[in-house]
Amino acid sequence: MSAEPATVLMTTDLTVGGMTCAACVKRVEKKLGKLDGVTATVNLATGRARVSHPADVSPAELVATVEKAGYTAALPEPPKKQRRDEDEAGEEGEEARQERHRLLVTALLALPVLVLSMAPVLQFRNWQWLCFVLAAPVAVWGAWPFHLRAVRALRHSTATMDTLVSLGVVASFSWSTYALFLGGAGDPGMRMPFTLVPTASDGVAHIYLEAAVGVPLFVLAGRFLEARGRRGTGAALRSLARLAAKEVAVRDGAAERLIPLEELQVGQVFVVRPGERVATDGEVVEGSSAVDLSLVTGESEPVEVGPGSAVVGAAVNAGGLLLVRATAVGADTQLARITRLVTEAQAGKARAQRLADSVAGVFVPVVLALAVTTLGFWLGAGAEPQAAITACVAVLVVACPCALGLATPTALMAATGRGAQLGVLVTGPQALEGLQHLDAVVLDKTGTLTSGHMSVARVTAVPDGLGRDALLRLAGAVEQGSEHPLGRAISAHARRELGERRLPDVTEFSALPGRGVRGRVEGRLIEVLAPDDELPATLADALPLAEAAAHTPVLVRVDGVTEALIEIGDVVRPGSYRAVDRLRRLGVRPVLATGDREAPARAVASALGIDEVHARRTPEDKAALVRDLREQGYRVAVVGDGVNDAAALAGADLGIAMGSGTDVAIGAADVTLVRGDIEALADAIRLARRTLATIRANLLWAFGYNVVTVPLAMVGLLNPMLAAAAMSASSVLVVTNSLRLRAWQPSRGAGRGIR
Repeated sequence: MSAEPATVLMTTDLTVGGMTCAACVKRVEKKLGKLDGVTATVNLATGRARVSHPADVSPAELVATVEKAGYTAALPEPPKKQRRDEDEAGEEGEEARQERHRLLVTALLALPVLVLSMAPVLQFRNWQWLCFVLAAPVAVWGAWPFHLRAVRALRHSTATMDTLVSLGVVASFSWSTYALFLGGAGDPGMRMPFTLVPTASDGVAHIYLEAAVGVPLFVLAGRFLEARGRRGTGAALRSLARLAAKEVAVRDGAAERLIPLEELQVGQVFVVRPGERVATDGEVVEGSSAVDLSLVTGESEPVEVGPGSAVVGAAVNAGGLLLVRATAVGADTQLARITRLVTEAQAGKARAQRLADSVAGVFVPVVLALAVTTLGFWLGAGAEPQAAITACVAVLVVACPCALGLATPTALMAATGRGAQLGVLVTGPQALEGLQHLDAVVLDKTGTLTSGHMSVARVTAVPDGLGRDALLRLAGAVEQGSEHPLGRAISAHARRELGERRLPDVTEFSALPGRGVRGRVEGRLIEVLAPDDELPATLADALPLAEAAAHTPVLVRVDGVTEALIEIGDVVRPGSYRAVDRLRRLGVRPVLATGDREAPARAVASALGIDEVHARRTPEDKAALVRDLREQGYRVAVVGDGVNDAAALAGADLGIAMGSGTDVAIGAADVTLVRGDIEALADAIRLARRTLATIRANLLWAFGYNVVTVPLAMVGLLNPMLAAAAMSASSVLVVTNSLRLRAWQPSRGAGRGIR
């Protein structure tokens, strides 16, 4: 009997409109989850739903399901159209402008009502009727979005935050209308004192027009500020999207033509002038310059590039004219990958937020039940109807599931955006949680702690000889004709040391298999050879040091006389020592695991102060080492950059890839250090700890606020207008707290316990 083929799952992103609180999020997720094989994660802050579904469930069916739940849904627009729309519409959409207009008109109408209601000394004859005239459009038109969404939710047999706000406005305005027309409050000489808590009447029904206008005013203001704040948390992602050039100058022979970026093809050569952005990822074919990668990878220092150097799209050319051959375009570029990773990271949910969403799913029905219970209790206890209605309205208005829904996504958006600016990409909240709890990290050597390519580590010249610089110039000249990695390292180092000066020409060049090279430079016979037994005393003393550091030594001879010893090796990256030291201070145990020989591994470990070293490890050995550490109770991260690290990266609690590494390593990782700087790992850990602390503070406030204020409202100790202000302030406070992450700065001196 053959097994049924596995269901192929697809992922579709939807833009969902009309969501106002965590209860809305839960409802959309629940409705989509009722489809066979469909799971969904909805983000209140971004208004996006990430849906995993079988191929036989079409995107159109997903959109229809969301719309049946009472919300709007659409597939995201293609990038080209989206970019055109952003250019045309600017930063603020039509809907946002309408909401701002509604808020301004509501404020103009509501403020006189609030002032007259709260300042008895200003209450003139028939003041209450003026307030009624001003309050009516606020209660109807100003609060119309809440009424509309409440009715829409009612049609779908559900309740949301808008239900609570709408009921609060309707109840307070209806009671005030009754009081004015039938309860004696319409008397021309009526005066009404203002108190922070409801009071007994003096035979005349009180009016609550201040609550009828205050509730929509404060909620609209709160949501406006909240939307501004949420837009701020996504600013980093939008700035990434804007980094891409829109047009590119393509070199066609000697001619040059300007084409849209979308038409650029892999292999085409394009021009990058000083001050311009590199249009896409590519390789320099002509020219030399310094490129500023700070906006893309967080690298603070400009990087020198020349023929053969790789450049990243959106980097700024700070120097001369460059001709670049495109190696990746569109979605395959590093900038596109960064943007995609940040977007995906912001779609996830932390464990704490999943709990908050579960609570929010039953929050509104519970609040409605409490409001009805409060009304019944006060009436049953013999209280005046206005006191019972006041307490009921206060319960409806003060309850706030919005803060619950915003606690995680706003912090996550701010943190992932800030991380991208610092060159740290995380795949989602699970990666942040993993970073927070790390206590061991397995570090690869080559390409992670070291540069990954041969470099000149040290030059030791014989005293009273030609001098270090002259010998390096001669050795670099003769090695220009060599294809050996050691020879290329020497010539590259000599060019960097000489700066603007050219290396002299070499004649009579010949390679000596197994020994080195020789040639004539400026009339002298120059030989770069493997060491032999006949060495000057000064160089003989330097040889053991080279071997101890696992460097490869070569001798430089001029006209048969040994003049210098050059040490070549895979040098430790600048900042690796600081990175390892900071990890230890953060309470993380560093472990070095490499496929290299014992001597180089020990040399690097000794230089960085790493005690635990595992050399000559195969990919399987590295994965086994990770399993052993996890079995010992460690929460393990693996940092690597090559194919041989992919298995260990995937098997660790957290995989961390160097941005300069292979696509296989990056694909298997949970975190990518874009700028290729191992020191960014300590920044990532500290950012994760700060982010999770912010999320916990947000959720504590969101839960604590409701635990305190709802009982106060039930016992009649909270004025409905103040309840509306407190409810709006709750959401704004959560968003503002999250926004602090945008300004987070890594402290190079951070130690254990410092956040």
